[in-house]
Amino acid sequence: MTGRQSPIPAGAVRSAPLTFAAGAAVGVLGGMIGLGGAEFRLPLLIGVFAFAALAAVIVNKAMSLIVVLVALPARLGAVSLAELGAHRGVAVNLLAGSLLGAWAGASWAVRMRSATLYKVLAALMVLMATALVLTHITALGELALPGPVQAVAGVVAGFGIGAVAAVMGVAGGELLIPTIVLLYGLDIKTAGSLSLLVSLPTMLVAFARYSRDGSFAVLGANVRFIAIMTAGSVTGALAGGLLLGVIAELILIPVLAVILLISAVKLARHAPPGT
Repeated sequence: MTGRQSPIPAGAVRSAPLTFAAGAAVGVLGGMIGLGGAEFRLPLLIGVFAFAALAAVIVNKAMSLIVVLVALPARLGAVSLAELGAHRGVAVNLLAGSLLGAWAGASWAVRMRSATLYKVLAALMVLMATALVLTHITALGELALPGPVQAVAGVVAGFGIGAVAAVMGVAGGELLIPTIVLLYGLDIKTAGSLSLLVSLPTMLVAFARYSRDGSFAVLGANVRFIAIMTAGSVTGALAGGLLLGVIAELILIPVLAVILLISAVKLARHAPPGT
């Protein structure tokens, strides 16, 4: 495909300490705000470790999947299965759209020119920064939509979130949590656990779609790198969780939003080799 880069990065600094430290930094950032932090990992994969756009998305998706699997038991300890079961209709409603969105988003990503994908990723980083600020600083309240309208809105929102998560290689909690709060009026804690239950099958669908593309070979070529960075991310997330509340959200969230916006600018300006 025109503009497509090799999935195997060339000339990147791939030392184990740097890889672990990068993953840990991402994990700390995510842990401090109760999210996985994959949106912070994506620009590192491209800017520091020299992955092509699509390869970075696939690697990010693989790591996000592992992080969600690790986080799920902990979240189930905080919110019981019985409590989540009472809200299974919410998960089903969102999944009706997110599974289709994940397949569509992954399909769009593998068909895009590399230069276009960089710009799309930049725009989505801005979206994530906006969602981060709205979720953590503003007071979210239920929209109180009529039942049929709420159901349709859930499918549409799920499709959009699934597509965005697939294109960025993230779990999508940044968008799922405020959506669950706004559409269904659930508290942040319950919404966070439900978001993982929606994210997991949604990521698996995107992963299945990416497995049909040649760039999926990046996983086999970078097993050691992925394992080290994922270990760093999980370790950092645990540390970030311990730091939760140490820095006031009124300070932390704007700083993280600025980081995402700076990353968006860099991604938008990123030129694939040979262009």
